Amino acid sequence: MRVTVVGGTGLIGSQVVQKLTEAGHQAVPAAPSTGVDLLTGEGLDQALEGTDVVVNVANSPTFDAASLDFFRTSTTNLLAAGQRAGVGHQVVLSIVGVDQVPGLDYYRAKTLEEDLLRHGPTPYSIVRATQFFEFMDAVLADTADDGTVRLPAIPIQPIAAKDVVNEVVEVATGAPLRGIRNVAGPDVFRLDELGRMTLAARHDNRTVVTDDQAGMFATVTGDVITAGSDAHLAPTHYQDWIQASAP
Repeated sequence: MRVTVVGGTGLIGSQVVQKLTEAGHQAVPAAPSTGVDLLTGEGLDQALEGTDVVVNVANSPTFDAASLDFFRTSTTNLLAAGQRAGVGHQVVLSIVGVDQVPGLDYYRAKTLEEDLLRHGPTPYSIVRATQFFEFMDAVLADTADDGTVRLPAIPIQPIAAKDVVNEVVEVATGAPLRGIRNVAGPDVFRLDELGRMTLAARHDNRTVVTDDQAGMFATVTGDVITAGSDAHLAPTHYQDWIQASAP
């Protein structure tokens, strides 16, 4: 089948393109570098011509309130172009618990994206993943100074990007779910403990201070960004991944 991967040059998208191609599908990346502008719609009709499935892993350039306009405009344009092209399946990558954290602008924006897809003209699938292993550096940097990193003690269940890719490809090449698949890593940690584990593996001498008011996850309550009993659990453990990626 022909699959257009919107955001197909990024961390997840490039791997989705590679995996689909290896499986014998015609995978086409769509991104600004390939002449596609989600906000103006430029290049969308050409990119979706003859497309069976659209996989949307494009991301907003910011995580603040402006992300609402990005996802509203980009999703509306993408769904309209898909309908014109006769696309039979729209797949989007979202976040576990995204609709349970209204205090985060970015999560509200992703919830809007899901709602637009759910009420759109095309059969759809939503893959919700927990936080990626690969984003831990950004989480640490967000609340760090020279000697300390401040992190809340919320439960988190991170997943390797490669495992997210496998789930997205499986969903994209199957029948539309007309619903949500939750995917997560196999282990639950407290975020502050995960920070300590990461710094130790990287021989970083900074101290992690538990601070439930620190960083973007300070607005998260309970275990809403961990997976429920219905989730697909990925095989890669964070401890193995961080040891393999540590210098």
